[in-house]
Amino acid sequence: MELRHLRYFITVAEELSFSKAAIKLHTAQPSLSQQIKDLEDEIGVQLFHRTKRKVELTDEGHVFLEQARLTITQADKAVTMARQVAAAKVQCLRIGFVPSAEIRIFPYILPRLRVKIPKLQICTLNLKETDQITELKKGDLDIIFINQDFQNDTFASQLVLKEPLVFMLPKQHPFAKFEEIKLEQLKELELTILSNKLSQPLSKTILQYIEFNKIQFKTIHETNHIVDCIQAVNSGVSCAILPSYMEALATDQVIVKPLAKPLPSLDVFMAFNKNPPNQATEQFLEEIRQVFALDQFALYAS
Repeated sequence: MELRHLRYFITVAEELSFSKAAIKLHTAQPSLSQQIKDLEDEIGVQLFHRTKRKVELTDEGHVFLEQARLTITQADKAVTMARQVAAAKVQCLRIGFVPSAEIRIFPYILPRLRVKIPKLQICTLNLKETDQITELKKGDLDIIFINQDFQNDTFASQLVLKEPLVFMLPKQHPFAKFEEIKLEQLKELELTILSNKLSQPLSKTILQYIEFNKIQFKTIHETNHIVDCIQAVNSGVSCAILPSYMEALATDQVIVKPLAKPLPSLDVFMAFNKNPPNQATEQFLEEIRQVFALDQFALYAS
């Protein structure tokens, strides 16, 4: 016995007409009659007295009608409660990121996402790129923002933005008065950059720029902490090449100057599962597509 049999029976009992009940149920009358007969055969009692002029409930039918209504009411209540629990359940979106995403992307996407999914819990983790990729593969992160193109049969990758690199030097340095610094002048300066261990794409981009343009610095220091780069410039010890978002963290003792040969940009990619595991991930992809004018097909075609 299925719930639809009970619904058919209740409708016929209320209409006391197979033809009217069939219209109400959007089904054919012969099919409805057969469904009721199957129900009677299954429970082993006659539920209706049928004549050419009228349809009446039997005594057994009256009792069955009362219980059938209770059963349907309880079933509907169970469905409603289950849906309410699902709606109330807190969704969680787990995002790994490099710092530029926190400044350039999140302020424009996360507020929109919270409007679309009010109960959404967003967990953002600032991790090394290798750790982000590992966590994405394990399914412990839903979306990651990294400075390299990571994609395979399971994961797609999309370029979201290009983060300009800037040259920072102490405000009191003699070169600070120049509108532009010539590359040959850099041989008098010490340079501090982030180590390959912390950010391989950033380190690689900077070193390739230096090598390609045959630039010679007095010395090149590497550090595992981005704050150390800023501090080295702030204290007057060194200059630095950093993503432009770091200007917001610099003190008034740090100045940004263009080089004669423009610095490259650092690509910021978004990587995610080609089959988004939840509504929150799908909505995030839709919001970022709209805000950053990304091609919808490209999000899944990688």
